[in-house]
Amino acid sequence: MEKITELKKFDLNKLKESLLKLRKESFNLRFQKASGQLEKTARISVVRKQIARIKTLINQKKDKK
Repeated sequence: MEKITELKKFDLNKLKESLLKLRKESFNLRFQKASGQLEKTARISVVRKQIARIKTLINQKKDKK
C-alpha cells in the first residue's frame, strides 16, 4: 500500500489504475468473507480506506484543472 505522500505524486491515470486494482481486491475480499475463507478481516477496512484516499486525490486533481 502506498502512503498518501506517494499517492500525491501519481498522475491521474496512475491513480485510476490503482483505484481499479483496489476495487478488484475489495471484491475478492468480500467474496472470501462471504465464503468463510478470509483470515485477515481487517484488510477489508484498510482497502476501503485506501480507495477513499485515492478517490479524494482524483477529485482534487480534477478540480485543479
